[in-house]
Amino acid sequence: MEKVGNHNSNSRKLFLSLALMLSISVASFAQDAAPVAVTATSAAPAASSGGDAAKGKELFNANCAACHKLDAKATGPALRGVASRREKAWIYKWVHNSSDLIKSGDADAVKVFEENNKIPMTAFPQLSEGDIDNIIAYTSEPKAAAPAVVAALPGTKGDVSSEEGVSNNIILGALSLVMAILIVMLVLVNKVLRKVAAANGIEVVSKEPTLPIWKAFVRNQFLVLLSSILLLLTGAYLVYGFLMQVGVDQEYSPVQPIHFSHRIHAGSNGVNCNYCHSAARVSKNAGIPSLNVCMNCHKNIAEVSDTTATADYSKADYDAEINKLYKAVGWDKTNQKYTGVTQPVKWVRIHNLQSFVYFNHSQHVTVAEVACQTCHGPVQTFEIQKQFSPLTMGWCINCHRKTDVKMEGNDYYTKIHEQLSKKYGVDKLTAAQMGGLECGKCHY
Repeated sequence: MEKVGNHNSNSRKLFLSLALMLSISVASFAQDAAPVAVTATSAAPAASSGGDAAKGKELFNANCAACHKLDAKATGPALRGVASRREKAWIYKWVHNSSDLIKSGDADAVKVFEENNKIPMTAFPQLSEGDIDNIIAYTSEPKAAAPAVVAALPGTKGDVSSEEGVSNNIILGALSLVMAILIVMLVLVNKVLRKVAAANGIEVVSKEPTLPIWKAFVRNQFLVLLSSILLLLTGAYLVYGFLMQVGVDQEYSPVQPIHFSHRIHAGSNGVNCNYCHSAARVSKNAGIPSLNVCMNCHKNIAEVSDTTATADYSKADYDAEINKLYKAVGWDKTNQKYTGVTQPVKWVRIHNLQSFVYFNHSQHVTVAEVACQTCHGPVQTFEIQKQFSPLTMGWCINCHRKTDVKMEGNDYYTKIHEQLSKKYGVDKLTAAQMGGLECGKCHY
């Protein structure tokens, strides 16, 4: 009796395949299930005596925050723990009128005055000693520790991976194992059947060759003609679409040498667009804000708050960008003065119209009172500024066709509005009806 296969070798192959799949599944499970626990302790702020820290924080933000910080030098020195460095009676005199204290020759007052670039402190006679006690209580609170990140142990309620991730890994591993077994079994069965057929003299009939599909297609002249026409039309459409996108940089968002977040400035802090881009109101170009405009605020803002951080940008990332600004303008934040050593910032232009197109920002911002977001999108939500609109000719024309000219308080258009409104039989004129579609408006 003839043997139809080597069972020992086949079984050995099957067991080796199973062992390999199990080892891969176990290794993957071990990597995913490895616990990572990070513990941190945060000391609770110690309550200071002699004042209300909560009221002190309000008073500090209203009167002191413009020149002082708790943990860093600004225009004035850092104030955390000032009660341990100065007597309360001296602090009362200094806050009520620092100039008088300096003129009296007080050694501590003169020293503080000279250490802070001889910048006189604003007098606060309106603050009572109780108010100053509250501020002292606030500045006496210990610095809050960074929020702790605690990862739950596997199997606890807070461990999502123990409930979902582990079970998913087991299911995926089992399915992979089953698929591997099926593949191995199909291969072995195919070999066994071929050997049985050969042993019994059974001839396996091969499939008769058929005419290749490409030859059948070539012989059909109608299909060839129809396909050629479709290919030509499709190619023309694709070429036209490609050419129409030349010079269109919508969604373009380059990386700038200093990261500037419109989300923080225009969004969270509500800074008006025209404060930084003041040229947009009076000139053709919106202009790139001078770094001196940035320093109007950032002389006293050397770091961001913890709530500003996002998943992509940490507090340390934002603070590092502020340090880049200081380096560019030559600002020594420790001594609160300019060093005179500056470095130019090479900003990357985002919006770039062709040289044959004329666009005037002041005409749109001041005269037409078009909101910045109309063309530039919701910039108050952008972390990285991008080109929101396509800035194509068709896009501009559509805007002129649907935008009504604002006549309220605008005597410039009164006479022409009366004439054209009678001509078109409408109460309000669009920019297109006022001549906004004339070629010479944008091309000259």
